[in-house]
Amino acid sequence: MSAVAQASQAAAHPDGRRSGSGPTLVAVALASVLLPLTVTGPAVALPELAAAVHAGNGAAQWVQNAYGVTFAACLLAAGGLADRFGRRRVLLWGIVTFMAMSAVAAAAGDILVIDLARAVQGVGAAGILTSGAAIFGASFTGRARARAFGILGASFGFGLALGPLVAGALVAATGWRSVFWMNVVLGALVLFLVPNIAESRDPDAQRVDWAGLTTFSASLFCVAMVFVQGPEHGWASAPTIGAALAAVFFMLLFVVAELRVERPMFDLSLFRRPTFVVVVCQPFTITFGFVVLLVYLPQYFQGAGERSTTVSGALLMPLTLPVLVLPLVLSRVADRLPLRVMLAASSVLITVGSLWLLVLQPHQSVLQLVGPLLVFGIGVGSAFGIMDNAAVSVVPPARSGMASGIFNTMRITGESIAIAAAGGFLASMTAADLDGRTAQAPARLAGDAVQGRIDPDPAVRALLSDALTSAMHTAFVILAVLALAGAVVTFLAIREKDLQHP
Repeated sequence: MSAVAQASQAAAHPDGRRSGSGPTLVAVALASVLLPLTVTGPAVALPELAAAVHAGNGAAQWVQNAYGVTFAACLLAAGGLADRFGRRRVLLWGIVTFMAMSAVAAAAGDILVIDLARAVQGVGAAGILTSGAAIFGASFTGRARARAFGILGASFGFGLALGPLVAGALVAATGWRSVFWMNVVLGALVLFLVPNIAESRDPDAQRVDWAGLTTFSASLFCVAMVFVQGPEHGWASAPTIGAALAAVFFMLLFVVAELRVERPMFDLSLFRRPTFVVVVCQPFTITFGFVVLLVYLPQYFQGAGERSTTVSGALLMPLTLPVLVLPLVLSRVADRLPLRVMLAASSVLITVGSLWLLVLQPHQSVLQLVGPLLVFGIGVGSAFGIMDNAAVSVVPPARSGMASGIFNTMRITGESIAIAAAGGFLASMTAADLDGRTAQAPARLAGDAVQGRIDPDPAVRALLSDALTSAMHTAFVILAVLALAGAVVTFLAIREKDLQHP
């Protein structure tokens, strides 16, 4: 079907909404809430989950890594499939897969089964995220699109804001399995709304780029393995170096494969445009540090801080609430302010919040954490929604699935790398601090501490808490430097004329 014929089937409202867009807005927004819940929930539940199934450090770390790797690796393919076969169809497939694997993880009693279920769950999540953003790109234009993506950002923010608190309460009341059953219940609600979404696709879409998908997935998997093998075997060990070399090799094959395809799922020609490069790389400066705090602060609070799962989740509210509120507020002015100013300001706030977090201590007052977490959260929340809208505004609407796939691939890749890298970094730094100061194996103690499991012996606990806190402080400084560099590059490189404003 031609693009003209598609347009004739949906009358556009003066503000840029297509007829029947209300149910579409609700369905995609609710589906999007599921994605942050399945990151924050397991992060809060991981200490109890790992203890219940007797999981070692490496296997427990893959509860997050397996999901993140397949999520990021399959986004490009999901975008291509959505453009070719229909965005509503891919959204439906993604929700069903996501729910099924949540149920498997909830019922499992073995860490290997949980890790495998999380890996397949990430595939379903890729279908939800990419098709949802592409549906918005095809259903809205102008100011209505800005508002729609503001709601999308708020949906993520809703899951992020309430995820840690709800997960903590569920774990405390019924155990770790409830964080997975929660996804099944919410997914069932979304299924009733999907039939109300009008189908859309790219009329010029071609076959799926399987060579690109395979090589990219292999490269990302090897990157994750680098950060898993490093703390366990040493950063200069043969397994770690081998995984790094394999990651580079598969990435080179990916580039070659994309250059040989007529319509690649990852259009490398777009990377000749500085605005596009900066927009799709925003997640590395905006969400990189955010996901690190979401995953590792609850475990720090439970382990070093000796707080309950409920309290640990509640302590993240100053960080996550701005991500719920700000996307909706700023969507009203997003088309009136220069994009580079808004995104650069977000990165500056993240820089300030990261440095302020150097006040973090195991048993400090909650009030001392509100300020830095709130500033950090405002920085992230002010960019959510704006980034998504910008990503689909750099290409024609017919290829919104591809643009959404590239942007979200960079976002989830950044988050996956952040989770794996931060876990490896914190474990290595903590182990180095413990070296020669304890008779027990520093690497094992450090790995347990990062995942919120600290030896109850008072002397060992004090030693571990100090070492882990020092590692966290170093990580905050690194995050601040990364965010500040992102602010400078964003302000200098983005050009408003490169963005389409339908």
